[in-house]
Amino acid sequence: MLELKNILVIFNQGTVNEKIALSHVNLELEKGDFVTIIGSNGAGKSTLFQTISGAVEATEGQVILNGQDLSHMPEYKRSRFIGRLFQDPLKGTAPSMTIEENLSLASQRGQHFRLTLFSHKHKQEMKQALAELNLGLEERLDMKVGTLSGGQRQALTLLMATYVKPELLLLDEHTAALDPKTAQKVLEISSRLVEEHQITTLMITHNMEDALKYGNKTMIMKDGQVIAVIEGDKREKMSVEELIHLYSSSTHDYNDRIFLKQ
Repeated sequence: MLELKNILVIFNQGTVNEKIALSHVNLELEKGDFVTIIGSNGAGKSTLFQTISGAVEATEGQVILNGQDLSHMPEYKRSRFIGRLFQDPLKGTAPSMTIEENLSLASQRGQHFRLTLFSHKHKQEMKQALAELNLGLEERLDMKVGTLSGGQRQALTLLMATYVKPELLLLDEHTAALDPKTAQKVLEISSRLVEEHQITTLMITHNMEDALKYGNKTMIMKDGQVIAVIEGDKREKMSVEELIHLYSSSTHDYNDRIFLKQ
């Protein structure tokens, strides 16, 4: 489904500031896999997402999605089938437009964008999708998105990213800017949408509990490399304390904020 082949990313190549951001990363995911990713700051997690989404072009290697080589495809074309959420709830939506108008744009993934008047049937479909968020937004289609709370806006962004089912979903610490209670609600919504639609998903998190609670695989990164992938029975039986021990012994990192239980 998603295959990364020998991905190498070098920033400022050939200069005194040269930095290897990703070092020969290889990964294979099946359809419906939900992988949580942990690693200290600078481990290469966000660069990995940028490389998959096309924001950064790999120096070497291939990004293959459903048999199609995306390695030299620009970001805007990849966005037709790759959904992405960021830490900042302000990204991913148009604040001056209404909820209905934002969903209108989301419904046209892969097409030429245009604002259209929706039929009663389409509005009902929108309301049904919003109702599943359980945030009361289904009766607020005319509300400007900029007036929503951070949690409401991030949940709406998640819905927009999955309104037309993407082939791949990238969640880049998408609850980091939210308060703990709201973060858990958005995570639960994320997990439910991913499971219901069988969307292959990668999620970066700094919360060890969430790294084990959500998804079916956990990946540890350090210095631009994937140093461990935990899955199956081993992951099912693993405690948070065991994951912390594995992480710290693998990365020799004992002081990063990754140990915080948010």
